[in-house]
Amino acid sequence: MTQLPDGALERARELAERPGRTLLGIAGAPGAGKSTLAAGLAQALGAASAVVVPMDGFHLAQATLERLGRAERKGAPDTFDAAGFIALLRRLRSGGGLADGGREADRAEPGTAVVGETVWAPEYRRDLRHGVTGAIEVAPDVPLVIVEGNYLLCDEAGFGPVRGLLDETWFCELDPAVRVERLVARHVATGKEPGYAREWVLGSDERNAALVAATRDRADRVLVMP
Repeated sequence: MTQLPDGALERARELAERPGRTLLGIAGAPGAGKSTLAAGLAQALGAASAVVVPMDGFHLAQATLERLGRAERKGAPDTFDAAGFIALLRRLRSGGGLADGGREADRAEPGTAVVGETVWAPEYRRDLRHGVTGAIEVAPDVPLVIVEGNYLLCDEAGFGPVRGLLDETWFCELDPAVRVERLVARHVATGKEPGYAREWVLGSDERNAALVAATRDRADRVLVMP
């Protein structure tokens, strides 16, 4: 079982037991442990209670980034389809319906999203270097959707509406030196040469980390990651 920050599982269980559907956002810098935390919570709560929907499924495809001249900044806010991500959050809040163009989802009080139909979310595949549509099933009766990603609390590149579509947000903090080493290891594991992996982390990833760090105070809770 993944080691979770103190109180995280208890609070997630409370959110899962609220009426209707609740969207919990987990934000933080690259390598801070968002995915590990989200997966650990979902595993502990069980598939009938929680599902994880990562923001990374909305990465623009590698070929698209190359065409746009953004490949060397992959992971920056403008290398994602923010509008598509927001549309998915609105569907999740409205139970899959789009009858009012998402306005009902924007108005919904926390814990009151109407659950109606299965929603299919994309998943990022590191081996393919782009997202795969329809990879994550959000069944109509799942009460807690755990949304994780770097820019849930950011206003840049069209992400501004995201915070208002989440019922509660947590911010993951991790010792910067540990976070950097974990990121380097992740990039090496997915094919980057070690020297280039470290250069990428200290350049592109750390620029993005600084942008994310500035949003810390917008979260409802700050969790120190183990």
